[in-house]
Amino acid sequence: MRFRIINILFSLLVVSTSFGQTIGFKGQIPMWATINPEDPFQMQAGIRYIPELSFDKQIKETFTIDGELSINTYISSLYSDGSIQIDEKLKPYRIWLRFSTDQLEIRAGLQKINFGSAMMLRPLMWFDQIDPRDPLQLTDGVYGILGRYYFMNNANIWLWGLIGNDKVKGLEFFPSAKDKPEFGGRVQVPFLSGEIATSYHHRRFDTRNTYMDTLTTDYIFPENRIAFDLRIDNVIGFWTEAALIYQDLNISENYNKIINIGLDYTFNIGNGLGLMTEFFAYNYANEFKITDDASSFLVTSLNYPINIISNISLMAFYYPKEKALGSFVNFSLTYDKWNYYLMTFFIPDKMQLPGITDGTNLYNGFGFQLMAVFNH
Repeated sequence: MRFRIINILFSLLVVSTSFGQTIGFKGQIPMWATINPEDPFQMQAGIRYIPELSFDKQIKETFTIDGELSINTYISSLYSDGSIQIDEKLKPYRIWLRFSTDQLEIRAGLQKINFGSAMMLRPLMWFDQIDPRDPLQLTDGVYGILGRYYFMNNANIWLWGLIGNDKVKGLEFFPSAKDKPEFGGRVQVPFLSGEIATSYHHRRFDTRNTYMDTLTTDYIFPENRIAFDLRIDNVIGFWTEAALIYQDLNISENYNKIINIGLDYTFNIGNGLGLMTEFFAYNYANEFKITDDASSFLVTSLNYPINIISNISLMAFYYPKEKALGSFVNFSLTYDKWNYYLMTFFIPDKMQLPGITDGTNLYNGFGFQLMAVFNH
């Protein structure tokens, strides 16, 4: 199913570029080296290339068709305990077509779908795995169709349907059942000096090849998610997100409750010192109420633009359950088509950030990373 979708969309993109329209080509080449001096000593080096082909075609005066085709290819080597491991991959990154008017857009294909008010630890991280520490904010997309309608008062409605996504995404523990459609929607309206929204999603997930294999002979279960989020921007920015996920397992924790409360403010110090803090809590239980074993995180971020080309930021993490502290510092420099990042981090292994899997997390333990990114 997935490859059929890719072939259809790729054919449509090729056909579309044969007509008169604007065609663009750009790319990003990140190169990095990471050193973890703890025992055992580890070092990783790698290079990634994400080329992107895009087009847009104006039809009459009110309709536009545009699209994007991009590939994520990389190779990296990891030195650990006297041996070297090579990891290489080439996969689609984005393949989508979009039809849009002044108030409506419909986008189909491999795309990024994200929403919500939280900035770092997000209960509404349903379809992406963006690491707040990643300066490039890279994430795999999902296969599906997304429609959005915008009213004149800035209210908007989202509807989506997904299929062919059989890998764990977002905050999921179990992948979606193969070739089983998922669907959901979102309504967002203006509220005071910000916005308020509610979201819903339904899917069926597959527990095969997980710890659930030995607990039941059934392996396909339904899941329903409902969420609320609010953001108000005044002198101080305030937001909250809350999500309830119900899984009809009958043999394990059925309810997953997640909440985030955040604040941000920019102090009039030098070029402007930005402060952001979020409290994130989650709880799995067989009952609706929050139980005593709820887990939580507190994260605070400071950001200061040194000048027009350089910036420094700090994230501090606290995990109350384990009384663990973590930190992440990033100094960035932008010059012409190049971006440079020097990062240092200390994230204890027991402080696994929600939704950030081993496959996407480059910043566990204690270490340093130097990254250079060329944009063309």
